Amino acid sequence: MSMSSSQDGQAASGVVFPLGDDGRRSTAATGRGVWADAVRGVDDDLAGRIARASDWRKGYVEAVVAHTAAATRTAAGAVQVARAGLDSLNGRMRFERDGKTTSVTQAVAAATEPLPAATLQGEGERVKELVVPYRGEQLSGDPLRRQIEAWTAGGTIEASCAAALVRVLDEPDWLDLSDRAFALLGAGAELGPLVPLSTWGAHVVAVDVPVPRVWDRVRAVARAGSGTLTVPDGEPGVDLLTRTPEVAAFLRSAADGLPMTIGSYAYADGARHVQVVHASDAVVALLLRERPGTTYAELATPTDAFAVPMDVVEDSQGRWRRRGWRRAAQAPLSAVSRGALYGPAYATVVEREDGSRVGIADELVPQQGPNYTLAKRIQRWRATVASADGHLVSANVAPATNTRSVTKNRLLAAAYAGAGRFGVEVFAPETSRVLMAALLVHDLRVAAPPPAHPDDLFVSGAAHGGLWRAAYDLRSVIGLAAVTGLPSTLRRT
Repeated sequence: MSMSSSQDGQAASGVVFPLGDDGRRSTAATGRGVWADAVRGVDDDLAGRIARASDWRKGYVEAVVAHTAAATRTAAGAVQVARAGLDSLNGRMRFERDGKTTSVTQAVAAATEPLPAATLQGEGERVKELVVPYRGEQLSGDPLRRQIEAWTAGGTIEASCAAALVRVLDEPDWLDLSDRAFALLGAGAELGPLVPLSTWGAHVVAVDVPVPRVWDRVRAVARAGSGTLTVPDGEPGVDLLTRTPEVAAFLRSAADGLPMTIGSYAYADGARHVQVVHASDAVVALLLRERPGTTYAELATPTDAFAVPMDVVEDSQGRWRRRGWRRAAQAPLSAVSRGALYGPAYATVVEREDGSRVGIADELVPQQGPNYTLAKRIQRWRATVASADGHLVSANVAPATNTRSVTKNRLLAAAYAGAGRFGVEVFAPETSRVLMAALLVHDLRVAAPPPAHPDDLFVSGAAHGGLWRAAYDLRSVIGLAAVTGLPSTLRRT
């Protein structure tokens, strides 16, 4: 069920937005308040502008870019913003059951009765090398190395991402995951690592919505794999929003004796995405506190704002200068639109406290909406805080991918189809799944210390599909990409 931006609270239960003075649950007011609270004390002027914003749906993009710039100026500020954002969200969101209301964190902490568990053993042979499906081929060994080199040379992935993938290629024993457990919140997500983890022999603890087709797929994947699947017994899935405490209690002891990585992959449309991510985050926070050795994993969306090194900025600017004949062809449209079309990237560059400079890669897509952006930033805030608290974190930027959640939006589907003309490669889900799972394995096996600056966590290993290094500001060409890609999307319908 999708939620509108304002929802009557009479039928609400489980994880819900707070009631306003008018008796309604405004997701816009909550989101605006969280973003303002997060940056307060780091940039009070920005916090005030966000709090006073009259139309958050129209104003959130500019605010989020400014927010990202403010947070990255100091390492301490980045952590402060992340903690404050999570604290604000927890102070606002509620858990309602049987006429009682509390915070989601309190509800989760009070849970004592775990759900019963059932286990299924895979029947397949463990895959012993990294194999990446790509454009109809199964790439491994030298062909995969050449493709990784091509992605790097084209600016599709960062060099650190390429190095991590090659390391996994060189260390095939790392793919024996029989020594690890993975709790997947949103196990059936298209970009989640269920399929590769199962083929690599992992013990997967799966949590997802009570929808039979989802569980038919989860069980089929596990049976074809070589690992172990543990699921809540006696029901086809669990609603994380209404049974958050029970899920937390279940995961406290699931796959006992194995080191646990808890991954936040759940997705929902609209405001419900914030709810499910907050529910997931409460469970993640509990396990990080109470289950020693727990690590955290998430996938950062490429359509967000990031602080990136100046070599990335300079590459983008070089591509802008080297447009050749396109410069003259694009100039009239750029002039008529007053720079709204064919604009250059990296309007914002920030100097950090240590004197280094970073550019703000502004890849926000307004059509995805403020709820999507807040939900994905919550996951980034958790990664930042967990890393600062000494937990091992895997938080890699995934490439633009043709998932169902994207292609059901006709504008985004058309834009993705035309993205190649502007230097962006859009991946198939089966490719992104394996690449991102391989990066997760790398992060767990290497166990690198936290970066000097928290925002660098999202730069290392980034597979952004070319968005960061493209010549153009994304929003200045997304409509043009949609026009270019529309014919191919119409042929597929």
